[in-house]
Amino acid sequence: MAAKPIKLLNVEDLTICETTAEMITKARADGVELFFDRATAIKPCPIGEQSACCKHCSMGPCRMNTKSPYDRVGVCGATIDTIVARNFGRMVAAGTAAHTDHGMAMLELFRDVINGKVKDFSIKDPLKLFEIAESLDIVTEGRELKDVALDLYRELERTYVQVEGELPMMKRVPEKTLELWRKAGIVPRGAMREIMEMMHRTAMGVDQDYENIMLQISRTALADGWGGSMVSTDISDILFGTPAPLEIEIDMGVLKKDKVNIIVHGHEPILLEAMLLSAADPEIKEMAKDAGAKGINLVGMCCSGLDVMSRHGLPHAGNFSSTEAVLVTGAIDAMTVDIQCIKQDLKRVADFYDTPFITTNYRAKIEGALHIPLDEQNPLVCTDEIILKAIARFQTRKKPIQIPRKKTTGVHGFSYEYINYMLGGSFRGGYTPLNENIINGRIRGVAGVVGCTNPRSKHDYSHVELVKELIKNDVLVLQTGCSQMALAKAGLTGPDAAALAGDGLAEVCETVGMPPVLGLGACVDNSRILIAASEMVKTGGLGESLADLPAAGCAPEWMSEKAIAIGHYFVASGIYVVFGHTLPVTGGTRFEKLLFEGLEDLGFGKWAVADDPLEMARLMIAHIDKKRSQLGIDKGRERVLTDMTDRRSLDLTA
Repeated sequence: MAAKPIKLLNVEDLTICETTAEMITKARADGVELFFDRATAIKPCPIGEQSACCKHCSMGPCRMNTKSPYDRVGVCGATIDTIVARNFGRMVAAGTAAHTDHGMAMLELFRDVINGKVKDFSIKDPLKLFEIAESLDIVTEGRELKDVALDLYRELERTYVQVEGELPMMKRVPEKTLELWRKAGIVPRGAMREIMEMMHRTAMGVDQDYENIMLQISRTALADGWGGSMVSTDISDILFGTPAPLEIEIDMGVLKKDKVNIIVHGHEPILLEAMLLSAADPEIKEMAKDAGAKGINLVGMCCSGLDVMSRHGLPHAGNFSSTEAVLVTGAIDAMTVDIQCIKQDLKRVADFYDTPFITTNYRAKIEGALHIPLDEQNPLVCTDEIILKAIARFQTRKKPIQIPRKKTTGVHGFSYEYINYMLGGSFRGGYTPLNENIINGRIRGVAGVVGCTNPRSKHDYSHVELVKELIKNDVLVLQTGCSQMALAKAGLTGPDAAALAGDGLAEVCETVGMPPVLGLGACVDNSRILIAASEMVKTGGLGESLADLPAAGCAPEWMSEKAIAIGHYFVASGIYVVFGHTLPVTGGTRFEKLLFEGLEDLGFGKWAVADDPLEMARLMIAHIDKKRSQLGIDKGRERVLTDMTDRRSLDLTA
């Protein structure tokens, strides 16, 4: 019997992104299925959605009763709390592994650049190299750059391979926060050690105490945020340049009918950095011209694009949910990918529109796709070939081309270093103005709104509505990942967006000349938020630990295990984190209570979940107000010019 056809949802119910909606409509007319419609056809398992299923041995899988979670135990006797804790821990381990592997690849590239094995790249930001080295107590005065760089490489390598001791980046953690971690026994040793132990302890018959499992969950997640991710961000800045604000064009309207359009999608910046070098080659430019093109149009998507647009001003076509849709334009002459967040179905959609689909990383091949390996010691061999294939496709375009007209302009590239400069200038740079304006009430608090897009949620909607509500209530928003693109497409990353902010935040934005939404880069760059938050504590007047800050985080449309790892390293660091639409936790369990209440009672942050973006905003603002009250700054203050010595002695309860 034939399967019953699925009733497709109206396009306006799937996305608020005009260009993606246009391409969904075109794809349906062309007979091409995208993941939006597959999400309608495939319903999530109600037991798996609440993580109430254990399949870690062949005695199961054991499916628990989500309505009465304590009615039964697994075949081995595992309780629902053990099962949910194990599943949560394995998601954190997988997400941490993704960021750790990415970070280690960047560190190996750094080593090979230092030693001269890689000649196409060099150290673009020696100042940051010396600053990071000094923060890790590496002697820099009077020493050659190469010698300091080698010492830094050896120190950062411990992030991954060390089996005892503390991660190097623990030197950047506020003292009171680090003291809490030491007392709890969760200071990460080395990322590989923590991931290995997490997987072992969650195997059948090992750790069967959900509170004890939570300790290793936290330790593993911290190895991500303060280890693998942080190293990746710092090394990318050292090698390719630390971002500074640039005005950038965003959305599918950046595609050009008269140019060779190449989409670069993934997460490791080396692929797109090498593509830039190849595209600038005069000989290749001439070949494109001979083929009838007016040039080569490199366009980023997802986090690869976020990395490079902040350094080079490269246009960006959209976030994760639009990666299939952009192919439907028929204007893409090649799509090339490396690792993470790459849908396998991209190959099928690309084939329909005669677009070469190319994988480049040995870790991430896709069945049937053309694989052109990127050798980091000679990357242009790969990227030259990709561009030549794109030029050939431009000459033989057959499918009708429909490029959406819409594009927006935003400002992106707010690294920790630039925020430091932006607030005080070259000679008085620092976070003092930010802290002062939080204390005096002009800025209510700070929120990190980050993460993916997900077809189980209306594309971009929660990101945009949440941030509008936050800035209206004077909350300064920091963004990374696909969330940043959702806000950029909605026009919220330019200075004009200050008109949508509350009076206090708008005044600060207009004075400084910044938007109320600061884009910090890719999802791995959430570590920039950790460093910024640590600097707020160090500057003074807002408590002694990260848990004291009037700050909150949210991933409104999260979808990957990386997001769970990110969320938990913020929670373990002391931040209140709200996730949208679901969380892989069985309701009414002791493990859920530990996540939502118990961790905060122990001095950490805590988790929450909400469906509606206005409810997400309400929860975050309530938490920010609670922290303001605890700090004694819940009432606005007159602006007083004091130095930080005076500020640390302020009676905030007066």
